[in-house]
Amino acid sequence: GSEEVTGSHNAPDNLETDERFPTGEWKGFWLQRPMLKERQRMELVLSFAGGHIEGDGADAIAEFVMRGRYDVATGKVTIDKHYVGQHHVLYEGWAEIDKGIWGLWSIPMVGKDGFHLWPKGMEYPTANDLQAEASESRAREPRRSLIDV
Repeated sequence: GSEEVTGSHNAPDNLETDERFPTGEWKGFWLQRPMLKERQRMELVLSFAGGHIEGDGADAIAEFVMRGRYDVATGKVTIDKHYVGQHHVLYEGWAEIDKGIWGLWSIPMVGKDGFHLWPKGMEYPTANDLQAEASESRAREPRRSLIDV
């Protein structure tokens, strides 16, 4: 890692203190409809420090590493998920208090759909998910509406 020092020193290794970005164990899922009907669950460990995200985990496809950036001011999160020895997936989303990180994954020429990550200790935010899935599936009809609005 880089040796640059930013922010305060009251947290070990300069870990992020913003409650939206707790370092530790996270859970989550991604969707790939209509090909996969079920939520594809994942377990991961993420660290947040100085605007940088690092972590690793596993899901039904393979083990993966994650590298990315987060912005405390806006809540914007961008992560490169790299399946070891395989392809990369771009995760773009937003962090919100009590909701975790949610947004869209995309793979060029393959597609995109929703994802949701949350700290392991957090109550599973079911209602938010169901709303997100409902609005997401509505937004997908008709396909032409996916063109940049």
